Amino acid sequence: MQIFKGDILTCDDRDTVHRYLIEDKGRIVYTGDVLPGEYEKAAVIELGNKALVPSFVDTHTHFSSFALFNGRLMLYSCSSNEEILEKVAAGAAAQKGKLLMGYGLSAHAVKEGCLVTRRQLDEAAGDTPVFLVKYDGHTCVVNSAVLKTLPPATGSLRGFDGETGIMGQEAFFAVSAFITKKVSALDLISSLSDAYEYLAEHGFGMVHTVTGVGFPLDMDVDIERWIARGIGSGVQTRVFFQTMDIQKVLRRKLPRIGGCFATALDGCFGSLDAALYEPYQGTENRGILFYSDDEVAAFCKEANRAGLQIQMHAIGDAAFDQAARAIAAALTDYPREDHRHGIIHACLPTDRGMDLCAEYAIQIPLQPAFIDWPQEPTSYLFSVLGDREARLNPLKTFLKRGLLISGGSDAPVTAPDALHGMYKACNHTQSDESLSISEALKLFTVNGYKASFDEGERGTLEAGKVADMTLLSENPLACTPETLSRLKVDAVFYRGMKHERGKHNPFLTVLKGLVSNGKV
Repeated sequence: MQIFKGDILTCDDRDTVHRYLIEDKGRIVYTGDVLPGEYEKAAVIELGNKALVPSFVDTHTHFSSFALFNGRLMLYSCSSNEEILEKVAAGAAAQKGKLLMGYGLSAHAVKEGCLVTRRQLDEAAGDTPVFLVKYDGHTCVVNSAVLKTLPPATGSLRGFDGETGIMGQEAFFAVSAFITKKVSALDLISSLSDAYEYLAEHGFGMVHTVTGVGFPLDMDVDIERWIARGIGSGVQTRVFFQTMDIQKVLRRKLPRIGGCFATALDGCFGSLDAALYEPYQGTENRGILFYSDDEVAAFCKEANRAGLQIQMHAIGDAAFDQAARAIAAALTDYPREDHRHGIIHACLPTDRGMDLCAEYAIQIPLQPAFIDWPQEPTSYLFSVLGDREARLNPLKTFLKRGLLISGGSDAPVTAPDALHGMYKACNHTQSDESLSISEALKLFTVNGYKASFDEGERGTLEAGKVADMTLLSENPLACTPETLSRLKVDAVFYRGMKHERGKHNPFLTVLKGLVSNGKV
């Protein structure tokens, strides 16, 4: 049993802040302002200026991809292509001919204003295969060592450019699938174990992962769900299988389907292929819808009738409306009272699409870190969207329309960091779209748990809930929106136990998961 005294931010419907929280056997047994008499002689943990909140949730990650890239060649901080190529050369020397993977290329973050190319990578890396992914996760650059090994059919796909080595659209997905086949199961398991430690250090109690990116036999999907089931007390995982093959999901007895990749309806602004009603500035390009309306509606109807929870990637306004129409059609075809289907990102929503979301209770797992993002700055977005830039990521508008919105990172696109997400949500470039601090906190706590039907067990600090809690360096409600950036995670508790980084066997975790019926 433990008694905590200090600022206890419950994140309940009334935003109650209590003085005491009592945990016993992994559950919260009391929260209130007066310590019950039977506990008066018990030891009390004084929080001082710190604050206890529900553990955080990241409601949209590509967790296997994040795990594999994290700790490898991360390029976000590079300010020039020269610096990138120096890192590639050093990485290639260390790899000794093995595949070198990197993440975070951005033409907007380097002084040259363009991506590195195949020939530059060839000069830096020699015969070492190099696969570098753009910050938005929709474009990659490969060198000749990779290019010559690609299946011949890749060259006929939309987005293929053998001269520059820059691959977008369908070619990007095909190359990514080809590369992932070179990653071993042992490497993936070890990387996932390290990624869970990263989440714990950042105060997370749950992660929603969209998975299925081309591993043989969908190995990543199975490994993620086995590890998730084997963890027990720790970061909980909810798996979304990125496929339109309903049977693959049902065979694994997973309750969710969707994400990006095979269930992405369009591209992104950084690659100028997010689907728009009106062209990008100064062009005739309206982006790309990867599927017809009929194809998306048929998928949603089948998945909805199968009882699955659906999520689909949509960034442009045309894609957002396509997603909203398809989910609405599925629920008209087969009504379900509490489905919690969602549209991921929803960066440029329309009034009509938001009306459908409100009418059919469609939720929005969004990414506040995209606001004023160094890799895709506001100045760039205005240059390609014009006045439409002011309508991006309308957080407050979503809430005013009664929509359930939750916070994610899209990792590895941005790093899982709930505190940074809160800061961005409270400091929107359009001030009237900024959230209050309590609203932003709920994006990454109770709303995130609601997004996967988990609010009955977690998400608020109330009696009866699992004692998954995060200790912050100070009370966020005592901060201003501008000073939120100084917040730190001091500790995370799983079922009342403070998490300590320690040695454990990830392969034993997988074996446990193989025989466990834990929730994923």
